[in-house]
Amino acid sequence: MGDHRVDATAEYQRPPAEVRFADELERLRDADTGPRPPGWALSLTAARTFITGDDALGVRRKFVGDTALIDRALVTLATSRGLMLIGEPGTAKSLLSELVAAAVSGTSTLTIQGGAATTEDQIKYSWNYALLVSEGPSTRSLVPAPLLTGMAEGKVVRFEEITRCPLEVQDSLLSPLSDRVLAIPELTGDDSMVFARDGFNVIATANTRDRGVNEMSAALKRRFNFETVFPIGDLATELELVEQEASRLLERSGVAVAPRRDVLEVLVTTFRELRDATTEDGRAMDRLSAVMSTAEAVSVAHQIGVRGWFLRGEAGGAADIVECLAGTAAKDSPEDLARLRRYLEQQASRRDGEQWRALHAARRLLPG
Repeated sequence: MGDHRVDATAEYQRPPAEVRFADELERLRDADTGPRPPGWALSLTAARTFITGDDALGVRRKFVGDTALIDRALVTLATSRGLMLIGEPGTAKSLLSELVAAAVSGTSTLTIQGGAATTEDQIKYSWNYALLVSEGPSTRSLVPAPLLTGMAEGKVVRFEEITRCPLEVQDSLLSPLSDRVLAIPELTGDDSMVFARDGFNVIATANTRDRGVNEMSAALKRRFNFETVFPIGDLATELELVEQEASRLLERSGVAVAPRRDVLEVLVTTFRELRDATTEDGRAMDRLSAVMSTAEAVSVAHQIGVRGWFLRGEAGGAADIVECLAGTAAKDSPEDLARLRRYLEQQASRRDGEQWRALHAARRLLPG
């Protein structure tokens, strides 16, 4: 049903996980002696190691989260139930689904991006209409979409932001998840039914801010195990992750200097306090309606480094934090800009350190 391999030598902005970590996957396959579920590329233990890391095997940690969550996710995929990852935006649900798919199937590119315009054709299959008109319905004129390909090849299919799709589109998963079969009524004989091979399953994601937009049917919910992905609870862990990911992005962007640790510490602390509506010493403050997630912090850290290097030839500082935060905080509600201004005026001024003082002084850069 098609070759989904990607040339690792090409200059892609973001190659899929199976390309970025091809060497690690190969080492894990060579060392893997555990029992593998039917159709899996790795055992559950090796798949977990791919995600959580192992220094002895040269496998780095890729997801900062509860190991028990990863175990439950992998066990779910070894059963006949789909996996639903829910949580706040920016909690790495999509990253986790990509890593799991790469470990289980060796490919993470059978992906459906949910949205208001998503149709059943984009999920199941469509037709080459030139061939359809000239030859009629046939396997030659059939154009498989991710679900059909995943069932035919025994691969994991990823369905991102499923609750953004209309209900009737979501329910196209009912038969494939329950009966493990996809009907193609336009064809005849054996070609009219595609039965899922071992290894097929579905990982779906939905963020909690969108719940209720297109609430899933009770029938579809019963076919998934739900797992919640929570924000990172520890400052040091979140800071390390932001530094690691921002450094990788800046290197790909041609920035020749590493991000400053003291600047990142101010950035991550600011994000955590605005996200939790509580300062580190327990003072309550206004909560922003904008998403102040770890992923957003990485994006802002990337912008800071790009601004600093390409505009001034240095790593970027607190003034760049304010310039970049304005776009982050104001995207959902103009009131968030006022809340951010109060934070810079009232909270940043209480902190010690060169970058905190610079952050407070740069509050005048906020628009309005």
